[in-house]
Amino acid sequence: MTEPSPVCGPLLALHDLPARWNARRVFTFVDTAARFDRHSLFLALWRLWRDDPARCERLHVIAVAPLSALDTPPCATDDSLAAELARAWPMRVPGLHRLEFEAGRVVLTLAVGDDMLPKLWLRADAFHIHATHDDDPRKLSKTLARFAGDDATLSANAAEPVRASWLRALAASGFECHQTDDGLAGRFAPRWRVRRHEPPLPVGAVTREAIVIGAGLAGCAVTSRLASRGWRVTLIDRHASLARDASGNPAGVFHPIVWRDDSVAARLTRAGFLTALHRWQALEAAGHDLHRSRAGLLQIADTPDDADALAAAIARFGYPRDYVTPMTREQASRVAGVELARGGWFFARGGAISPAAVCAAQLALCGDALTARMNTPVAQIAFDGRNWRALDAHGGLIAKAPVLVLANAHDAARLAGLHGNPTRGVRGQLSILDSGPLDALRVPVVGDGYAVPLGERRTLIGATYDIDETDPHVREAGHAENIERVGRMLAALDGVSAAQGRVAFRCVTSDRMPMIGALADEAAARRDARQLSGAWPLDLPRLPGLYGAFAFGSRGLVWATLAAELIASQIEGEPWPIERELAEAVDPARFFLRALRHGEIGAS
Repeated sequence: MTEPSPVCGPLLALHDLPARWNARRVFTFVDTAARFDRHSLFLALWRLWRDDPARCERLHVIAVAPLSALDTPPCATDDSLAAELARAWPMRVPGLHRLEFEAGRVVLTLAVGDDMLPKLWLRADAFHIHATHDDDPRKLSKTLARFAGDDATLSANAAEPVRASWLRALAASGFECHQTDDGLAGRFAPRWRVRRHEPPLPVGAVTREAIVIGAGLAGCAVTSRLASRGWRVTLIDRHASLARDASGNPAGVFHPIVWRDDSVAARLTRAGFLTALHRWQALEAAGHDLHRSRAGLLQIADTPDDADALAAAIARFGYPRDYVTPMTREQASRVAGVELARGGWFFARGGAISPAAVCAAQLALCGDALTARMNTPVAQIAFDGRNWRALDAHGGLIAKAPVLVLANAHDAARLAGLHGNPTRGVRGQLSILDSGPLDALRVPVVGDGYAVPLGERRTLIGATYDIDETDPHVREAGHAENIERVGRMLAALDGVSAAQGRVAFRCVTSDRMPMIGALADEAAARRDARQLSGAWPLDLPRLPGLYGAFAFGSRGLVWATLAAELIASQIEGEPWPIERELAEAVDPARFFLRALRHGEIGAS
């Protein structure tokens, strides 16, 4: 067995590791004073896990650190694990960065930025903290108590002058602690209730079996992430093959968004973009060709003033060049290879990719864990107290499982019977141009529309945004609209006509945010409407084992992978891959919750 470092060895002994994780499905260790030198606690835990034949199935390490921790990757010494960590080191942007090792069985979540710990949501089995004069012991102790699992252990580096105040604060939050040579040690053993909500637990499924309805980007991503955790999945779709709706477009663009403030939408899209890149790289490393472009993507500003404002915001946030770079009109035109109407910003890691290839690659890795039921419409779903059942139009059973994920766009709201019809359909027509002024286009360009070079002197442009329209046929008016919109981004686009087109239907919500996560038990909530009039998302009753991943609008490529990781984490009781605030912004129950708060729903 590899010896841990002289610093980490005694610390791990305080947590009784590796004995405490033996035969566990998930073990989560939170390090609030993360470092990544040769005394890295993460590397010590990884080595210990690797050398232990009775190790837990998945080891999660949450490393909380300032953004500056990303400035320098770990030193890639002759230590193979340190070198692997260095290769996976993320770009310098705030938020949560989830890095996977050992085929996803060792997971490091870097929570970098200001005051990140209270923003997380997880159940921890062990904590290591750095207790100083600068921290508020009561605030930190309460945060740890919100996350602590049964008998969670705690260790702390604490100088003698601050130990007494930290002991008092930890005791008030339910921790029984004592002094050690270097600080404090203890465990979570509250004698009274110290928190309002219990931290996440796995679903109470007897078997790891799930149904996923919808074989587009969302459904294939969820299927893949569940299969990677040992679940058997029945994937059902009304079409004869996968990726037939919007996921069947010839190509789709992917990029984060940059706004003047780091809004919830900007943070969520950044998290989705980085998660998707990580997963696609793993699929490509496994030998799958996703037809992904590599030269970056340009976003064109709506006006010159917007270009200036966003350039100032990029400088203020300190984003690295491999994330986003502001560009003048002249600079952007040189990158694009064609004349552009305005400047904007360049995403070096953005681009275009084949959604269908992504879907196929994800399912290819599932192996025997996947049972596909294509050409099978689902008329209704029902819960019998133990299993969810997918039923056909005659009431016949298609499949049953304790977990069901609705990833079938607008039809998801119908099957779940969601209050208030929260989703709408959007008809989108795209156009393919043959040889013309865009032949020289080198990178995808987005703005008031998009243009994507397909090779062989063809360009994909689009797309119309026709709310509530259901016409599946290609229209000449739609081609004309696409050409006009793309022409407003370019200095000249005359005499162009579309050779081909395609119509697909997207699903959106009124706030343009997706629906991701556990669905509410609306019937139970109605019965308790008065008590829930001031409820928060964690207060709502949830339907056991029912989840949604839909209403991605035009951002399925960016959001689908993150949605799948969030849902799989919720099902398994693992740490969530995004801040709780972001998860609540995409909670499928948010519209129902809003109606409860406004008194629009009464007890019945």
